[in-house]
Amino acid sequence: MNSGHLIDGVVPGSIAEELELQKGDIIISINDNPVRDALDYRFLCKDEYLSILIKRGEEQAVFEVEKDEDEDLGLLFDNGLMDDYHSCCNKCIFCFIDQMPQGMRETLYFKDDDARLSFLQGNYITLTNLKEDDIKRIIRYRLSPINISVHTMNPELRCKMLNNRFAGKSLKILDRFFEAGITMNAQIVLCEGINDRDELEYTLKRLSGYLPYLESVSVVPVGLTKYRDGLKSLDPVSRENAEHTIRIVEKWQKKLFPSYGLHFVHASDEMYLLAGLPLPDEETYDGYLQLENGVGMLTLLKNEFDQALDARVSKDFFPVSGSYPETVVATGSLAAPFIERLIEKAKNVFPAINARVVPVRNDFFGEGVTVAGLVTGSDLLSQLSEIKPGSVVLIPLCMLRSGENVFLDDITVEEIEYKLGITVKTVPSDGAQLLDALMYEGGFSKGKPSGSYRAYELH
Repeated sequence: MNSGHLIDGVVPGSIAEELELQKGDIIISINDNPVRDALDYRFLCKDEYLSILIKRGEEQAVFEVEKDEDEDLGLLFDNGLMDDYHSCCNKCIFCFIDQMPQGMRETLYFKDDDARLSFLQGNYITLTNLKEDDIKRIIRYRLSPINISVHTMNPELRCKMLNNRFAGKSLKILDRFFEAGITMNAQIVLCEGINDRDELEYTLKRLSGYLPYLESVSVVPVGLTKYRDGLKSLDPVSRENAEHTIRIVEKWQKKLFPSYGLHFVHASDEMYLLAGLPLPDEETYDGYLQLENGVGMLTLLKNEFDQALDARVSKDFFPVSGSYPETVVATGSLAAPFIERLIEKAKNVFPAINARVVPVRNDFFGEGVTVAGLVTGSDLLSQLSEIKPGSVVLIPLCMLRSGENVFLDDITVEEIEYKLGITVKTVPSDGAQLLDALMYEGGFSKGKPSGSYRAYELH
């Protein structure tokens, strides 16, 4: 029997406030359909005419609503899913969570494999956790896109990589989503000597058969920490293998684009940096379908940065006289040279910019982890200790827990500021905002730029 969901609050000015619904009420059903979780609530609310059964205390009442299609009721719940999160039943050989040290906050050890989070937040699922009712609901509600961790289309190899005897069989769910017209994205975590080279070729060939509903496939290198005792021995992706992988990716892009207008398969930015090869042009990314998976993020950053710099030059901005505190951009070691080139380009136009990059070595997880999003507060404290007090340190927003000033190791931004005597500013993954931060936003006035923008091209 459906016991309903407790309402935690009501959005001011919403339909729910008009109906005089309140915190503590319980929503039981919409149009006689039980509300099990956030998906039911979200999709049942799409209709223009709603009959909502609400329980208040021991009483129940039905509220009739006529509204615009897709207009939200304005109800708030204490749990975004309105249900328990579904955990992962796999033991993947490359799972990052299995490679974390003990003693971190409990939530970091939770492995989700929840199709609802795939739709609502862009998380990736393996398909092994889906029950028949889950599959039917995805198709019924037309949930798109669904992001899927494929890794390989070889059923036997997939069972070994996921350490799940059903992992190969679950690939058949792709056929059901394809037949139903469900939009999908896929990812492949590339493990040296396991699912690379010929196996990668086979996987891409099979996945290309799901076009156009499978819109993109990302290929990302495996991330390995120093905490792998008792886990399968894996090697980091070598420069040679990264180059070979990119050749495979670009071959399939050239093969598929004329027929589908999609490049379809993309190597992550990290793969290009490992290979020492230039990043693709913006057009290659098909509208950045897997931006949050590190695919095209640096290309987008560069283009935004260039456009913002162009705008500054066209408006004839120049730095106000006087000196500015040193600005230090702290980022992961892999992307540091790329960010450094952006800064040098800006300084060529505006020499008063007083900024430099500090690549942060990842001592916490191990030097093999080079991305900015896994830099911890403890590594910043130890490696920024020589920075002059009063300096401004810019860090990418991805270093912090969503919506908070806390790093992965629970050190806070305020703690770093206090101990080092510096000011820490977070910068989103946006090139224009990075340029603003370098130029102190209000620290430039109209006039003629000092350098030649066109004379310095970033490659």
